[in-house]
Amino acid sequence: MTLDDLPTPALLVDRPRLDRNLDRMQATAEANNVALRPHIKTHKSVALARRQRARGAEGLTVATVAEAETFVEAGVSDVRVAYPVTGRDKHARLRHLRDDATLSFTVDTLAGAEQAAAAYPARAPVDVLLEVDVGHGRCGVHWSDDAQAVRVARAIAGAKELHLAGILTHAGQAYNGPADTQTEAEALAQSARHERDRMLSVAAALADAEGTGVTPDAFEISIGSTPTMAAFENAEHEGFRVTEIRPGNYVVNDAMQVALGAASLDACALTVCTTVVSVQEKPDGPARAFVDAGKKVFTTDTGYGTDGYGTVLAPTHSRQAHPELRLAHLSEEHGWLDGVHPDHLSVGDRLQIVPNHACVTFNNQNQIHVIDDDAVVDTWSIDARGG
Repeated sequence: MTLDDLPTPALLVDRPRLDRNLDRMQATAEANNVALRPHIKTHKSVALARRQRARGAEGLTVATVAEAETFVEAGVSDVRVAYPVTGRDKHARLRHLRDDATLSFTVDTLAGAEQAAAAYPARAPVDVLLEVDVGHGRCGVHWSDDAQAVRVARAIAGAKELHLAGILTHAGQAYNGPADTQTEAEALAQSARHERDRMLSVAAALADAEGTGVTPDAFEISIGSTPTMAAFENAEHEGFRVTEIRPGNYVVNDAMQVALGAASLDACALTVCTTVVSVQEKPDGPARAFVDAGKKVFTTDTGYGTDGYGTVLAPTHSRQAHPELRLAHLSEEHGWLDGVHPDHLSVGDRLQIVPNHACVTFNNQNQIHVIDDDAVVDTWSIDARGG
């Protein structure tokens, strides 16, 4: 089968680019003496996760209990839910999975620790990581609030049903892009340094406090975002080092990663193959083309440095951006292209577009077509979509 045989819209993953991305991140982990526990919320595909694990990934990270269920059922024996799990139903579902896998999750409040302790047996305590906010402003105790970190850590460590396994963070502020006086590379380096150093300082503060049981030789420090991994270098502080990285988007990258300077366009392995369904010259505006992929395929997410809702590629294997076409607007089933010259683009033409945000795009579809040049060499299901 070739690309021309596929119905559109279709998700394409370029196998050589994917494999290079997987190899590169595994090498980053090994060079820094950390475990790579990739976050599968990006692709949600068992087949792709097996490719990551075959290269040396140690366990997987998920965002939801449903994702955990999918991957444990597929045979993954070590799954970390990088999310503060709450609710009796969710804890019951995780507890059921412990017969087949090592499960862990995060807690960031005293109430969360209390709920978790009520859900697991004292004879088999569950691994819990204290979630830390290193600047993103989302969940987690703030990295500078040692007193609160100690309070929650003591609550976890003091519950016989729980085991305080470590601390975990996501430096989402790396997606903000550079300040006015910074380059993209400087901004990534700063975010990576803050993520690492702030986590090391929290670990040291917990070790200094009574009642936490924290020691450098048996404590996980888990960090992870694809942008910060572009500049990550491990370091030691009072005996502590980062032990684990959890990037997710790196497997395919996207237009946001390119804008941030975390990846090149040539490293973007995911594209949407779409067909031009209409070309219109309107009397009240510029010519536009319309493709058969809209909000239900792409995402309306935008971010630093993005222009429109994806990067339209030139019709070559060079992976260069099209010099004129811009995905300027989305309706449910239509993508609106600006920069159109009607004599250069015709109904029935096919284009490939790199989405702004790969994670949402994967979740919008049922399958991925794996390509090598123009050949479709495999099709993988997106097993955990919607969960």
